[in-house]
Amino acid sequence: MYVVVANILAVGISDKRGALKDLPIRLLVMDTGAEGVRCLQEERIATVISRWELIDMPHGRLLKNVIAANPAVPTIAFVTTGDRSQEIAARALGVSAILSEDVDDGYFRETLCELLGICTVTSVEAIDGYRASIDNME
Repeated sequence: MYVVVANILAVGISDKRGALKDLPIRLLVMDTGAEGVRCLQEERIATVISRWELIDMPHGRLLKNVIAANPAVPTIAFVTTGDRSQEIAARALGVSAILSEDVDDGYFRETLCELLGICTVTSVEAIDGYRASIDNME
């Protein structure tokens, strides 16, 4: 059991959600930009993660809308591997972190944790009533 630190909206990256397993977050996974917009209207979101190219919102339009509405919300863009134009456009927009679609799950997880200011703990074992042992603190 863990305490949820943040609501994270992930749009178009359902294949990457396994990398975020066991983090103290509530992950809201949507397939389209329109679903993401509805979620942003209904939930308090700490970070938005999105593919740059969504079926209904190409060219980073979802992230453009998020940054225009609230520039303080950290954002992560997944760009097509080797597509420098997407990376340049995302940087110009002010996206907090830009990752290639083929990025290692560990690096993705580490990037999100850094944006949220949290560390990852894989297990906590109570030794007695006064001390605890924490394994794999990153």
